[in-house]
Amino acid sequence: MSTMLCTKMELNPLKRTPPLPPGPRGLPILGYLPFLGNNLLHKFGDLAGQYGPIYKFYLGSQLCVVINSPSLVKEVVRDQDSIFANRDSNIATLAATYDGNDIGFSPLNSQWRAMRQIFVREVLGNNSLQASYDLRKDEVRKAIRDVYTNIGKPVHFGELSFRTELNVIMNMMWGGVVEEEEGQRLGEEFREVVIKIVDLMGKPNVADYLPALAWLDIQGIKKEVEGHMQSMDRIFEYVVAKCRKMLGGIKKEGKKNFLQVMLELQEKEDSEMSISPRQIKALLLDIVIAGTDTTATTIEWAMAELLQNRKAMENIQNELSKVVGLNNEVEEFHMPKLKYLEAVIKETMRLHPAIPLLIPRSPTQTSTIGGYTIPKKSMVLINLPWIQRDPSSWDSPLEFKPERFLHDNKKCQFSGNNFNYIPFGSGRRICAGMPLAERMLMYLLASLLHSFEWKLPDGETIDMSYTFGAVLRKSTPLLAIATPRLSEPNLYG
Repeated sequence: MSTMLCTKMELNPLKRTPPLPPGPRGLPILGYLPFLGNNLLHKFGDLAGQYGPIYKFYLGSQLCVVINSPSLVKEVVRDQDSIFANRDSNIATLAATYDGNDIGFSPLNSQWRAMRQIFVREVLGNNSLQASYDLRKDEVRKAIRDVYTNIGKPVHFGELSFRTELNVIMNMMWGGVVEEEEGQRLGEEFREVVIKIVDLMGKPNVADYLPALAWLDIQGIKKEVEGHMQSMDRIFEYVVAKCRKMLGGIKKEGKKNFLQVMLELQEKEDSEMSISPRQIKALLLDIVIAGTDTTATTIEWAMAELLQNRKAMENIQNELSKVVGLNNEVEEFHMPKLKYLEAVIKETMRLHPAIPLLIPRSPTQTSTIGGYTIPKKSMVLINLPWIQRDPSSWDSPLEFKPERFLHDNKKCQFSGNNFNYIPFGSGRRICAGMPLAERMLMYLLASLLHSFEWKLPDGETIDMSYTFGAVLRKSTPLLAIATPRLSEPNLYG
């Protein structure tokens, strides 16, 4: 009997469960909630230097795992993507996305796949983006005119970029649906609501990390978001009703907006391409959030770097003079030839990723990454600033060197296949709005740099510190003064 037992034990040795990743010892109750401040990324970097490619810490009762290595990123977003593709959504985010009915925060299921297919193929496909070009162009030209009429006055670059991007998005979503005066009124209200919602999505809520207290809504964030969402709903429902009346009428060639596209899909009999009113509103909000704050923030960081690196600024403007000409306006068809500008944007996103930890992931089952156990429902964060500044992968990683993206084609893609550089994420949850973001980043920045010379106000310096929230904004807004650069005043009309 004992011989048989020993033989059985030898054939089926006990398997040891891999340990949790290393990390600082958790503190009672609130754990590492003090991490949630403007020096958060420095603390993440300090721990990466101390514990290596993967570590853990606790936010209250929530176990958080931070990935600091490209090889481990690959395990999460490629090798085990189906396990790690769900989101860890906070209270404010769920309230702002109609309980995760959008693309960004929906669980990985058949509904998400259908919505993403609609979004990528029908809304942000090449044909749709091409058809909406005139809508983008109108708003960018308005921004250029606005700067021109205020020549000599300091321009709040982040505010200019955000206002322009939001106007572009609104025009693309429902351009032509309302009269100009009414559109301005709606736009002001919409802009105010969007700013408040985005800010709240970036604020930590104690109840997110102590679920037992969620019913108390201690900080009132959920109620506050829901209040703003009611205002958002009123705007959406109003423009949807106006747009429905137009569907049977004549559409202007080249002026087809995203809302018209989605309402037409809603009327299709093909169930695979159908979309509910709630999903339409969630998708519209996805477009707003993905196409405004992140894009405007990236443009502000790019201009801050260029004002500190005059040679790079000169290289861009020489390229624009050659490709576009000082007697012409920038058009989107110029973009493929603006290689140095593209390199500047990519280098900006390497040093200043708009969402530095990407959207948190949450495994649907306990898994193993890098030889460590990652429990089900833990929060998994990808530490982009550490990965994209790793000296083992990047030469002079802390320097602003756009040329690195001219000489190394492997690092020139946003596709998420090079795990040393994934500002838009990777895997099946890569940013669905990437085609629109690329166009808007290139077009607006090119237009502003081609139309004007830029300099700092006298006596001003650039503060490169950041404020951590839903996106990584500059702590101190960038002010810059413009001087006309084009040959004819009518090019600013």
